[in-house]
Amino acid sequence: MTILSNSGSANTTIFLCLNQKRVTMSDNEDHADFTDNESSAKTKRRFRDRSKEVLSKQAVKIAKQAEEHERFIHKVTYLLGVLGFGGFCFLFGARPEAVPLVYCLFYVMFVPLRWIYYRFKKWHYYLLDFCYYANTIFLVDLLFYPRNEKLFMVCFSFAEGPLAWALIVWRCSLVFSSFDKIVSVLIHLLPGLVFFTIRWWNPTTLEAMRPEGSASRASWPYVEDKSYLWMWLFLVPLAVYTLWQVLYFLIVNVLRRQRFLRDPEVMTSYRELSKKAQKANNIWWRLSGILGDQNRLLMYIVLQGIFTVATTALTVPIFLSYELSVIFQILKISASVWNGGSFLIDVMPRQVILKEKKKSEMQSVQIQKDQ
Repeated sequence: MTILSNSGSANTTIFLCLNQKRVTMSDNEDHADFTDNESSAKTKRRFRDRSKEVLSKQAVKIAKQAEEHERFIHKVTYLLGVLGFGGFCFLFGARPEAVPLVYCLFYVMFVPLRWIYYRFKKWHYYLLDFCYYANTIFLVDLLFYPRNEKLFMVCFSFAEGPLAWALIVWRCSLVFSSFDKIVSVLIHLLPGLVFFTIRWWNPTTLEAMRPEGSASRASWPYVEDKSYLWMWLFLVPLAVYTLWQVLYFLIVNVLRRQRFLRDPEVMTSYRELSKKAQKANNIWWRLSGILGDQNRLLMYIVLQGIFTVATTALTVPIFLSYELSVIFQILKISASVWNGGSFLIDVMPRQVILKEKKKSEMQSVQIQKDQ
């Protein structure tokens, strides 16, 4: 009996040791897995940081090379800008039905390029602004729903309302030597020209105004009555605008708030406009401060809402009158050209002087270091 007891005790001891060893091995394996995961995460972070560093160095190198050949790049941009704008004007008169396609190609090609450039400059949150939101709706309408009359009226309201007046109020400048300024002008100017041609000049639209065998219809889109007109040119566009405003506020002021607090160099339209307004101490800065400095963002949203309501209401008479539409197109183009001339004469010489001064200061500092 004693022998059996000792044997059982020994077996129990062996079982406990094996079980403990198994547990220890399991813990070691878990620890090894955790270590491997942590090591993998560190490797990925190092690779990501290294990639960012390499891309940043390349971007700085490209920027320096571009700065060295800045004058030549400006000349090339000026040449292509003048030829491109002249070609578009010819197409606008000779083949108005092709204008929507040209606009779609422009948007698909140049907006992604702008995002890449703005991402490097920390300006990419500009692409959340209303103009890009509206232009995306225009693209959907022209490519997928070109016969949808109600969507056309909403797009017409945005193009000839807030976007068109922003071109005038925010002093967008048609400067052919600046790629960025050309794109900024075209983002606001082209949609109005596109929907103007569809409304008044497009042969397909003109055929739709009076289909064969019917003389009852006299316009495209067909306007049933004034209430229908105000519904799709004013009320529905304001509802779509309100949706954008809510989404913009949630993204910029809630979801990405910490990002903006950490990095003051990341720009948004509000930051840029408030910075310029404060520096100039103009009417916009004084109006935004009516409720105090802590409520400037709220006042900015309110002022933007008032601007949108007023400019959207003005699209109704523009939609109904061909003569008024033509005058408005001339006004928009004239304003952007005038602002471009003002920039070239008043602003660019000062920028050139400041650049040359900064360059000479850097050269003098480098000479002192070498000595």
